[in-house]
Order: sequence, then structure tokens, then C-alpha cells
Amino acid sequence: MPNLVAYVDGGSLGNPGPSGIGLVIDGSSDGPVRITKWIGHQDNNVAEYVALLEALQFALRLGARALHVFSDSEVVVKQMTGEYTCRSSRLYSLNWVCRKLARSLEFSISHIPRENNAEANRLASSAVRQMIR
Repeated sequence: MPNLVAYVDGGSLGNPGPSGIGLVIDGSSDGPVRITKWIGHQDNNVAEYVALLEALQFALRLGARALHVFSDSEVVVKQMTGEYTCRSSRLYSLNWVCRKLARSLEFSISHIPRENNAEANRLASSAVRQMIR
């Protein structure tokens, strides 16, 4: 059972607007996995949570033992660690689902500066650009 490290990002053009997610997941026996996905018309925080949700679902499908996530979203990281309370009704259900899935793993999450999350950001941006062409 692998230990995975995921770099996740979500973004939208406009807030809300066309949105996408990008993930880079290391630790798989097949090497790094890159995921880019269009997620419709969302706001930035929803996109960030959907990226985290995608990483958690991937880890569980793979049978991972542990998942450490790096995200440049201070809101998501601080809500997931309990430092911020999730008061937004639109984020509450995403936060709840992510917390429930995270309990099935040795889970941790850390905030990183945007410049250290460039590949996940590029993947999320490419998902948005592909759909607005």
C-alpha cells in the first residue's frame, strides 16, 4: 500500500466562472500521475476543494495507506486542519466529505506558496482553457 504525496490546485476564470482542477500525485508504482479536469461553473474555493476531493478519491482507489497533500489554498488547508471553521454552506458539504474520506487514510495537509505549486496550477488552468475555446 503506497504512501502518496499530492499537489492540488483548483481555479476559475472569474469568481464564479469556468473552473478546473489540477493534481500531481507522487508515490504510485507507475510514477507521477497528473490529473486535469473541467468542473463546470464554480468559484475558486469550490474548485480548490474539488481538487482535494479528487486526490482523496484517487488515493483510496489505489489502496494508499497515507496521503499528504500540498495546496496553495489557505482556506482549504486551515478548514481541513480545524484552524478555520467552515461557515460557508457551499463549502460545508465538500469539507465534510473530504474529512470523512481523509479518516480512511493517514492524512495530512500543508499550505505551500503558489510558486511551489506551479505544475498543479498549470494543469488546472489548462482544464479551464480547453473548455472555453
